[in-house]
Amino acid sequence: MYEHELLALKKAGRFRERHLFERSLIDLASNDYLGLANKRKQLKKALSILDSYDIFAPKASMLVNGYHEVHQAFETLLCGINGFEAGITVGSGFLANLSLIESLVRKQDRLFMDEEYHASGMIATGLLGDRVIFFKHNDAADLKEKIAQYGKKRNIIAIEGIYSMSGEVCHQEFFDIADDYEALLIVDEAHSSGVLGENLLGVFEHYGIDIKPHYIKMGTLGKAYGSYGAYILASREIVSFLENRAKPIIYSTAPSVIDTALALVNVQHIQNNAQKYRHRIDKRQKVVKEILDMELQGLILPIPMPSNQEALRMQKQLMEQGFLVGAIRQPTVKHPILRVIPRIGVSIKDLKRVLKFINAKTL
Repeated sequence: MYEHELLALKKAGRFRERHLFERSLIDLASNDYLGLANKRKQLKKALSILDSYDIFAPKASMLVNGYHEVHQAFETLLCGINGFEAGITVGSGFLANLSLIESLVRKQDRLFMDEEYHASGMIATGLLGDRVIFFKHNDAADLKEKIAQYGKKRNIIAIEGIYSMSGEVCHQEFFDIADDYEALLIVDEAHSSGVLGENLLGVFEHYGIDIKPHYIKMGTLGKAYGSYGAYILASREIVSFLENRAKPIIYSTAPSVIDTALALVNVQHIQNNAQKYRHRIDKRQKVVKEILDMELQGLILPIPMPSNQEALRMQKQLMEQGFLVGAIRQPTVKHPILRVIPRIGVSIKDLKRVLKFINAKTL
């Protein structure tokens, strides 16, 4: 039924399938930036929290009776350390972006979205018709021009803290533009929370930005926080609006209680050890600079590849050396890359080995 389409993908080097990789491979592919995904001590802490409750599964949607004390405790923690009024736990980052874009942009509004925003936000824009305007990637001047030309009474801007494929940090000017136009600003911090800032709180802390009512921060639990799920932080008014209008929140079973408990203990752990993790991140960024002469602000290292086939070939070569990296191809990126994550779970010795191999083979 779909054999011709699958064959075309294989010929183009864009075919994908799931793999169970050898556990012996050194992981430089995952988004587990701080190496918390295999910390059994943290898992035991999370499970001990659940021991105090009779219910450890959500059972229903958030707005029926799936909202659990663990969800509330996690939201309270995130609001406290990030300086937001209110928060809501969501089943995944994909659902969080769908919730925000689908519900906040009403008929008379205008959404301005970075052209390289995550696919979950892009999919949601399909529901908006001419209410969405894309601006050039990380280009504050282009955004300003387009707001002046196409802006409405209520404008909404969507950017990422760190872009997942390029590793670029959003420019600070976007916050100023949101302030100047009194626009809602959605910041997807999936790849910046737990990585940027002295206390690893993300791009708001990185730039020293005070939280304002028109700022919205969302992020995932499946990256630096070593679990699964997502969150949205905003004003009480906006969170209440999401509870009443965001279909992915209203009609989805509440997020996993076990995963939320794990994220809760992991966030507490990160805050208690922020300086230690900050030092380890800085050290890995320094190693990348020394060997590849590339500046990293986060923990995403993209290595351009001349073709999809070459990206796959290099990935295979690295696996033969004992390393696993991502071979990222279209449509995720315009041009293929090796996506290397110099995460905390990888030793400095192994990081140097893989970077020297990449340098010798590609750069």
